[in-house]
Amino acid sequence: MKRIVIFASGSGTNAENLITYFENDQNIKVVQVLSNNAQAQVLERAKRRNISALSFNRIAFTKTNEVLNILKANHPDLIILAGFLWKMPISILEAFPNKIINIHPALLPKYGGKGMYGMHVHEAVVANRESESGITIHYVNENYDEGAIIFQAKCEVLAGDTADDVAAKIHELEMEHFPKVVERLLRNEDFEIPFE
Repeated sequence: MKRIVIFASGSGTNAENLITYFENDQNIKVVQVLSNNAQAQVLERAKRRNISALSFNRIAFTKTNEVLNILKANHPDLIILAGFLWKMPISILEAFPNKIINIHPALLPKYGGKGMYGMHVHEAVVANRESESGITIHYVNENYDEGAIIFQAKCEVLAGDTADDVAAKIHELEMEHFPKVVERLLRNEDFEIPFE
């Protein structure tokens, strides 16, 4: 059984999509959801699906090994950041090399880095009159949004699109592609998913 731990900071639509996708899979399972926000809706979404859900503070994450020890106890094959806003500490990165991935709502290396998340990204895309945007799934390293890219998918940005319009298009891409990419990674399938 391949085991997934998800980190999320907000509503948790990506996390719930992953939980649902693997719900009846005999070989892959989401075993834990962790959040740095005790009020995050993702915790309720996980609990409704009978997935263990815990919140933690910055001290537990960066100053002690509390979160690291929770991860080690779960023996994850993959740690997924699904709308998680804190940088991963070196201790966790070193304990799980090439086992932590993130989804970013833009075509990296564009619109990445500290502060570039959620609507901040979509507003910047629209302000700069980009003709396209998309999602990037990438490995996590010590720098925001700089790990090796695993997969990207594109969508068109039309001249009249608002940041909300772009957000809706990105959300569709996330829902469609994220679980499939995770599945292929965990099944150790070599894959070249083309730019779409």
